[in-house]
Amino acid sequence: MKNARVPVVPPLVVIGALFFIFGFITWLNGTLIPFLKIACDLTYSQALLVTFAFYIAYVFLAIPSSLILQKTGFKNGMALGLVVMAGGALLFVPAAQARSFALFLIGLFIQGAGLALLQTASNPYASILGPIESAAQRISILGICNKIAGALSPVVIGAVVLKGASELENQLARAISPAAKAVLLQQLADRVIVPYVLMAGALVVLALLIKVSGLPEIATQPTPVTINAPEQARSVWQFPHLLFGIGAIFCCVGIEVIAGDTIIQYGRSQGISLDIARNFTSLTLIAMLVGYCVGIWAIPRYVNQQSALSICAVVGVVGTVGVLLTQGYTSVLCVALLGVANSLMWPAIFPLGIKGLGSFTERGSALLIMGIGGGAVLPYIYGQLSEVIGLQHAYILLLPCYAYVLFFALKGHAIQVKKPVQQAVPTI
Repeated sequence: MKNARVPVVPPLVVIGALFFIFGFITWLNGTLIPFLKIACDLTYSQALLVTFAFYIAYVFLAIPSSLILQKTGFKNGMALGLVVMAGGALLFVPAAQARSFALFLIGLFIQGAGLALLQTASNPYASILGPIESAAQRISILGICNKIAGALSPVVIGAVVLKGASELENQLARAISPAAKAVLLQQLADRVIVPYVLMAGALVVLALLIKVSGLPEIATQPTPVTINAPEQARSVWQFPHLLFGIGAIFCCVGIEVIAGDTIIQYGRSQGISLDIARNFTSLTLIAMLVGYCVGIWAIPRYVNQQSALSICAVVGVVGTVGVLLTQGYTSVLCVALLGVANSLMWPAIFPLGIKGLGSFTERGSALLIMGIGGGAVLPYIYGQLSEVIGLQHAYILLLPCYAYVLFFALKGHAIQVKKPVQQAVPTI
């Protein structure tokens, strides 16, 4: 089949819908953490296992996802990922009925597994659909879809599952018997059943729509080269910039999750009621939306991807210092404003990480997706650290992470393999 120019706008509309859906699901974790902390009677570090279970799935499923995509293709892989996510959502029904934190975690792991498959397909799809130099701009557009959903989900779901949370906490404190407390906690746990059943249905419908859509299939077929085979790169591990990119993704996702998923509990530690603090995750997502809009306007017109990444890393350091040195609403606002710093990190790191991989693009993408495991590890470390030095001072963990992202922007992305490699050409 002859190579053809892939139409950019229609596929991005479809992928934008996907980013909206998994943005809505991903950023529910910020609401689930305080919800499950109350419903399952957990410590804060235990509640942060929500993010651990969700994001650790990427570590285990990223490479299998790459193998699955080689069999199914990108479009069918996206549909399969949505169905897997629907299965994880349905597991919330027995988890709520049994008020079992373990079942909730399994459901979250399954949702993360589906997202690993979905992200492994959709991110390189967005990168390959046009010039690699403007990939950050396209991913920023998709990021807007993701973060609009992320800003809406804590408000929508929080209004259901955390409605009257402060009064409920007072009732639990006044409960005169374990039986009365158990009844209140069961009533709270049951609140997630209807939203997650509806979510599962929406995911299945979207999977069917993807299956029958006209979304073009993209294959990374190597073009003929004139060099000898022994001189070609033979392994994905021969690309230093990819390996540094995995570390950068690990850091950027970890700090993004910390900023979005810990802000509610941090607000409470600053004396703000849960009825108000439950909406703070949305503030972080709105800040990220602002950053994405700036990225779409500025990249590559005024700054290139690596320069934007450098600026974001520096802004992140300044914002973290603000969190550490201020108090009350000002300090919480500094956490929310980290969303601006975090906004362009993924859109810049991912295309810089897969640049020049050629026929290794799918495997390189899977390895970068594994870096999302930072969203499991770093928030959990933050939770453990917070029990020793407090929630506010635990944000110091972000400083070395931003420093590493700055290294990748300034130097790490430019450390390229010296041997030539087959280049991938988008085909339908």
